[in-house]
Amino acid sequence: MPGSRRKAKIDALAATAATVQDAGTVDEKPGVSLIASAWKRLRRDRIFLIGLVITAIFLFVAAFANLLAPNDPTIPMPELIEDLRRQTNPVPGPEPGFPLGADDRGRDLLSRLIVGSQQTLLVCVFATLFSLVGGLILGTLAGALGGWVDSLVMRFVDIMLSIPSLLLAFSVAALASKPSQWTVIIAISVAYLPVFARLLRGSMLAQRHSDHVLAARALGVKKAPIVFRHMLPNSLGPVIVQSTLVLATAVIDAAALSFLGLGNPDDRRPEWGQMLGDAQEYLSDYPHLAFYPAACIILVAFGFTLMGESLREALDPKTRR
Repeated sequence: MPGSRRKAKIDALAATAATVQDAGTVDEKPGVSLIASAWKRLRRDRIFLIGLVITAIFLFVAAFANLLAPNDPTIPMPELIEDLRRQTNPVPGPEPGFPLGADDRGRDLLSRLIVGSQQTLLVCVFATLFSLVGGLILGTLAGALGGWVDSLVMRFVDIMLSIPSLLLAFSVAALASKPSQWTVIIAISVAYLPVFARLLRGSMLAQRHSDHVLAARALGVKKAPIVFRHMLPNSLGPVIVQSTLVLATAVIDAAALSFLGLGNPDDRRPEWGQMLGDAQEYLSDYPHLAFYPAACIILVAFGFTLMGESLREALDPKTRR
């Protein structure tokens, strides 16, 4: 009968359906932190891996520069000096043992590039670190206290941001009575301090009205523990990402200040920007003296930029891929 067959189909479907106890259950899996999920995406990001490889090579060369340099970068090589005496060429070209040739004083160019990476790394790392610490102090004061403190700090930051970073760094470096490597570090630190301060202040204002902060206030937790245990740690993500981007711009700005003569005047401690400035006299006839340090500056800044942009996309929920 049609009715009995219909009833049999309904009974068969009911037998295969989930029971009430099984309905609504999900597989329990351990939670994944933001850093772990970001690293899972970054491992598959080719742009990040390219930037990581470039940065790792730069750090390795800078860390072991004194061991990797084939010759002493501070003294003229006797073989190259003899070549200078025999020829009218003021800049020796590549020779066995000197693949990139030498500068106008007979010093091995490859060794100077390798040792110069060490000085460039010191400048960009210390400049970023000092600007990060200063920005954390100002951003924490503005974001945690609010009121007139916030207004005072932000007006000071706005004045600094109204001046282009390179021009501000140049102005600060020009105030020094004697140019040095620390002059460049302090100048770049002052130029990028307001960037970190404004970014951290915005992140802390967003954390002020979050659920965990409101719950801590309702439980009677004092303001200082709320700021340093809840608001500040959860606001550091964008600041850390920004620090990788500042490393890239710090490399370029440090080279620019050294190129303008505001860095370390002692050429016995080579630095890429200083080498680029010294090569201007021979730029028309021997452009390779400027090409090699410029290529190193561009490549290292490119590597830091790729890493910073990939980190920003991996940690930002709005741009997460």
